[in-house]
Amino acid sequence: MSEVPETELPEHGNDPFRTRCAMLVSLLAMCLAIASLGGNNASKESMSNNILASNAYSFYQAKNIRQTDYKIAADELRIQLSNDKFSPAGKALAEKKLEAYEKNIARYESEPETGDGKKELMEKAKAHEHERDIALRQDPWFDYAEALLQIAIVLTSVAILTGAHVLFWVPCALGMLGIFSTINGFLLLI
Repeated sequence: MSEVPETELPEHGNDPFRTRCAMLVSLLAMCLAIASLGGNNASKESMSNNILASNAYSFYQAKNIRQTDYKIAADELRIQLSNDKFSPAGKALAEKKLEAYEKNIARYESEPETGDGKKELMEKAKAHEHERDIALRQDPWFDYAEALLQIAIVLTSVAILTGAHVLFWVPCALGMLGIFSTINGFLLLI
């Protein structure tokens, strides 16, 4: 068996260009990790808040249907009471039942103690939608950042291998754009 010679990069000692490139790759990789984390969190936030908003709207709809059922039952009872076909005991029972229906109708409209009234559910749903929309605006910025930073890392690697000093400035510019995109993903400055 013959030995296959190892391919080695030529020795350049303490070449400041390679050191700068290595530091740039390290910085870009760190920013890429942060951008990736931000993008993953934004995706999770948008999905989670979308589900929570959907659940709140579904619960709102269920409350609305129940409230409507009580309104119909209360209206029918009022019509029956207006026809005056009840005995005094029956009339008292019907009026008591009507009062209970109206309490339920009011409770379904707003229930601040539990936060489960239609009014509170609508507020929750809108708050979740707002949080979802923020996360959806953040997510593309993290995507842009990841792409720019990955390209910058590749170009820096090419600059190291070729020794082309001119190539160093292109990944620097792309890296700056990637860092800006990462910052904008968190802060939504633009």
